[in-house]
Amino acid sequence: MGLPPAAASALACRVRFAPSPTGFLHLGGLRTALYNYIFAKKHGGRFILRLEDTDQSRLVPGAAEGIEDMLQWAGIPPDESPRCGGPAAPYLQSQRLPLYREAVEQLLEKGAAYRCFCTPQRLELLKKAALRNQETPRYDNRCRHLSPKQVAEKVTQGADCVVRFRLEEGSEPFHDLVYGWSKHEVARVEGDPVILKSDGFPTYHLANVVDDHLMGISHVLRGAEWLISTSKHLLLYRAFGWDPPRFAHLPLLLNADGSKLSKRQGHVFVEHLAQDGYLPAALLDIITNCGSGFAENRMGRTLEELVAEFDVGRIEKYSALLDLEKLGEFNRIHLAQQIRDERRRPALVAEVQASVERAFGEQLVDRGVLEKAYVEQVLLLRRGHISRLRDLVSPQHAFLWIRPMVSHEELQAISPEAEEIGRLVLELLDQPVATLTIEELGRELRQLPERVQATKYSAMMKLLRVALSGQQQGPSIAEMMVSLGHRETRTRIRRALCS
Repeated sequence: MGLPPAAASALACRVRFAPSPTGFLHLGGLRTALYNYIFAKKHGGRFILRLEDTDQSRLVPGAAEGIEDMLQWAGIPPDESPRCGGPAAPYLQSQRLPLYREAVEQLLEKGAAYRCFCTPQRLELLKKAALRNQETPRYDNRCRHLSPKQVAEKVTQGADCVVRFRLEEGSEPFHDLVYGWSKHEVARVEGDPVILKSDGFPTYHLANVVDDHLMGISHVLRGAEWLISTSKHLLLYRAFGWDPPRFAHLPLLLNADGSKLSKRQGHVFVEHLAQDGYLPAALLDIITNCGSGFAENRMGRTLEELVAEFDVGRIEKYSALLDLEKLGEFNRIHLAQQIRDERRRPALVAEVQASVERAFGEQLVDRGVLEKAYVEQVLLLRRGHISRLRDLVSPQHAFLWIRPMVSHEELQAISPEAEEIGRLVLELLDQPVATLTIEELGRELRQLPERVQATKYSAMMKLLRVALSGQQQGPSIAEMMVSLGHRETRTRIRRALCS
């Protein structure tokens, strides 16, 4: 287990995304994964998914699989992971326990770690006393002073213990690729941290250091909340005698009002957004557009463009403010791009066909609306007007798929000249509709009231809208006629107005 040193040196750039499988992947996690992915691809490296599941009490069944599923869906699949394996397997920390125990033994032998037998009750008393004195709770390092004989006696007696890392003063400054030079004299403000719990599982501080070393991680791109812990991790690297990776701490992703993204906000979960019909490209675009790392921010960037334009040196220290109210606009732009792409359009056509079948089923009097050519025409005409494909099966767009049930009396109530209007529109349609643009058709329609003196333009448009869609609101009449096509428009006009 672990990556051989030769293999690690051969792969100069290796980065990892290391979430805890405690629930759905959220947008903050997706952003961290994305920055790691584009950094790896920018430098010809490897993107690794490692799942930090050592806190067994917080695991959610299926979460590990769900995280990898969502990375695949987003188009940023890992090169190495629990599912696809790799040279540094296993990629689940719960399957790497022997490695952590071996590492801890090394530290114990060096005197860089020690066994602590303090009970939870004593630790709780220390905490309460500190709070009472308005001090920051910290372990008082009591057990680091036990003699080898005392330790041996307690072990023989079967006393529960954890292993703590012996913090030493003299933290060295380190250069973060985002925040610049930083230093935290951790030994002055913290007690010795637990690195191996009594159940044999490591804490984050030990596991991430051991795994990053054994997996040959060259750069650690993680959330800014870990910046203050980096000095502690560097002390661990020094105790092991290992060279640390380079660090780049990513500013937090916050709501537009500056509040923290909360897992109680259902819309922050990638899986929920996927189910709501948002495109992966739109999510990747909005979570990078609101932050930094690029010479300029613009809507509509593809993943390939994100990789090409990314520069870790351009990441700013300030938090990124995410305005999810704009997600619909991002999605509209990317959906239009995909509709224009002849390679991607067939998949969109198939998705719309399935959605129409589910939404309208037996109401489809003319199943010709499911034909590829018709659906493709609808997509091309409605691109730029819809934010999600599901909009095409909304009530507003139902006219595209089902014929309205409109009575002649209903139309007569709108305009007594219904038959005359119908005749004029049918004459207009004698021109091939396919050759008329929406703008040209609109101009032709605006001239019709001059030939029906008793009818106002607004009444005529209302009458045609009801005849074509059965609705009072929706796209312009010209858009509707072009979307429906020559044959279907004539059929509806005849049925509704000339019956």
